Amino acid sequence: MHTVPPLSITEFAAKLTAQLIKRYPPELDNQPAKRPSVNRLARILEDACDKVVEYQAQMKLGWFGKARLSNKFRWNLLEAGYSKDFVKFATEAIVVHISRKSVDT
Repeated sequence: MHTVPPLSITEFAAKLTAQLIKRYPPELDNQPAKRPSVNRLARILEDACDKVVEYQAQMKLGWFGKARLSNKFRWNLLEAGYSKDFVKFATEAIVVHISRKSVDT
C-alpha cells in the first residue's frame, strides 16, 4: 500500500495560491468594478484558511513552520500580481487562523 507523502511547506503554499488564483484571479483584485461580493471573497479566504489549519494539524507545524508557510504564501500572492492590500489581508487571515487553532487544540 502506497501512502502519499505530505506536501512540503513550499509545495503546499504553491497549491494554496493556485487554488486562490482559480477562484479569485489577480485581475479581479486589480479591477474594483469586477471584484466579487464581500461575502464571496470572505468564503474564498475562509476556505483557504481552513486548508491551512488542516495542513498545520497534519504537519504539526511549530512557530517556524507557520512563519515559513505564511511568508511563502505572501510572496506567492505578490508574485501572482495581487495588490499589496489584498496580500496583507489574506496573509493576516492565514496567520490568525493558524494561531487561533493552535491555541484551541
